[in-house]
Amino acid sequence: METERTLTNAARRAQIVAAAIDTIAELGYAKASFAKITERAGLSSPRMISYHFTDKDDLMHEIVREVLTAGAEFIGARMAVEETVAGKLRAYLEANLQFLRAHPRQMVALTEIGPHVRDPGGAPYTSQSAQEPSVRGLTELLSAGQRSGEFRDFDVPSMAVMIRGAVDAAAQRLRGGPGLDFDAYVREVVTAFELATRSS
Repeated sequence: METERTLTNAARRAQIVAAAIDTIAELGYAKASFAKITERAGLSSPRMISYHFTDKDDLMHEIVREVLTAGAEFIGARMAVEETVAGKLRAYLEANLQFLRAHPRQMVALTEIGPHVRDPGGAPYTSQSAQEPSVRGLTELLSAGQRSGEFRDFDVPSMAVMIRGAVDAAAQRLRGGPGLDFDAYVREVVTAFELATRSS
């Protein structure tokens, strides 16, 4: 019985998160009230959201956690099968961009939520703070490539920021509508950073 209740609660939370993402993507953060999310989710009352989430901020944090966790799992799985550091970097770029294209509403929702979400210290998230975990991971990957001799000698922090910037630029263009040949962008980004990092 307890397991059944836990599964039911998890399903309801997932239903609310999905409805909140769609509502924010369509209406924006400011207009995404519990009433609107309730309507989108097909629930009888906003109290059903309040049962699972303390307030709007709690719900927004859950959206951020869910999307970032899904992205990390998608990217990590593709990097894990690569044996070389260069292969892992290629997989990182391709998987990041594929995830962005496959989850446009989630990306819009994250962009809308970002300025309103606070970190554990109470400070607002910024594009720089949001990038930081990925930049740290890239720094470790690039350093490993230099140690193995696969990558040339370059300034690792600068390269990590440039790689992350190329991914984030794609997210912004996707949100802006048509005009970017996404497959070509993926090919060019991968080629550009392979040429920029590889040992001669």
